[in-house]
Amino acid sequence: MAGHSKWANIKHKKARADAKRGKAFSTVTKEIIVAVKMGGGDPKMNPQLRLAITKAKAINLPNENIERNIKKAQSKDQSNFDEVAYEVYGKGGVGIICRGLTDNKNRTASDMRIASNKRGGTIAAPGSVSFNFEKMGIMQIEKKDVDGDKLFEQALESGAVDFSDEPEEVFIVTTNPEDLYKVKDSLEEKGYKINDPSLDMVPKTLIECSDEDKEKNLALIEYIEDLDDLDQVFHNMQL
Repeated sequence: MAGHSKWANIKHKKARADAKRGKAFSTVTKEIIVAVKMGGGDPKMNPQLRLAITKAKAINLPNENIERNIKKAQSKDQSNFDEVAYEVYGKGGVGIICRGLTDNKNRTASDMRIASNKRGGTIAAPGSVSFNFEKMGIMQIEKKDVDGDKLFEQALESGAVDFSDEPEEVFIVTTNPEDLYKVKDSLEEKGYKINDPSLDMVPKTLIECSDEDKEKNLALIEYIEDLDDLDQVFHNMQL
């Protein structure tokens, strides 16, 4: 029975990993479509599309899929996606921000109501949670074979506003939202490989809560992350 349980657990983990990979493909495909509709299909002239393509390649979305979606986005028949954002209170006063792209706002709103009913969150009025967060550009650079002091100087020279070497495997470079693409391009020209550049909601302060509340909040966050239309979930819970 122990062996059976272990195998069932492995299959469950693999299924979750496959689902997350499929959702990542779907998310970056929507980002490509939105970028093309906003700024055209030439990545050289459209930094938002250039970033979406970078993210697509980072998760190994095939080049033919990227090119096909760029062409599809230029068609008048391709529906556009609207940005949506929800603010949620979890247990213990923890704030949660959910963002995504959807072609059906009513469906997404219904999914969020179901999530809060099933997992105990409370949907809040716009602004009541987000004032505790700050929108920033974030990018990661692997530490292997990188001189941290040199990267720090070059990141600041390129326009970054913060730099951290706290994670064990990567340096974190933080920028103002409008400078993300500029700093990314500048560091890449200097030979750095940028991982996962994104615009994130960074909490100004972190909230400590009980283990029970933490477990419930994580269950709510995981549920929301699995929703098709919501691609980013940020929180200010101390882990």
